[in-house]
Amino acid sequence: MSKKIAIPTNGEVVDAHFGRAAGFTVFEIEGSNAHKLDLLSATGLQHQHEGLASMFKNNGVEVLVCGGIGGGMINGLNAVGLSVVTGASGNVTDVAQAYAQGKLVSTGSVCQEHDHDHQH
Repeated sequence: MSKKIAIPTNGEVVDAHFGRAAGFTVFEIEGSNAHKLDLLSATGLQHQHEGLASMFKNNGVEVLVCGGIGGGMINGLNAVGLSVVTGASGNVTDVAQAYAQGKLVSTGSVCQEHDHDHQH
């Protein structure tokens, strides 16, 4: 059975800050393989928990794989049945493949201070 994951993307790498990501690359995970499906635009949805969660649900995404993310956003995503894996970095295709192969372990990395101007 396949599932869809989304990764916040800046070019070809994981965007380190989930809430500021302009787009999310969607992959379909089948067995131990990841297949790139789509790029979802988050323009106008930055730091909007409900809007982002709805976008993911409407596109069949089940898991968000990201670097840094705030606790409020995690709660918002979990509330609509989405799972969150944190601590990812690097090339989005490599990260998706690592997830598919079970090699990506969530670090539990949560942004404690929610300052829109901070850097990770």
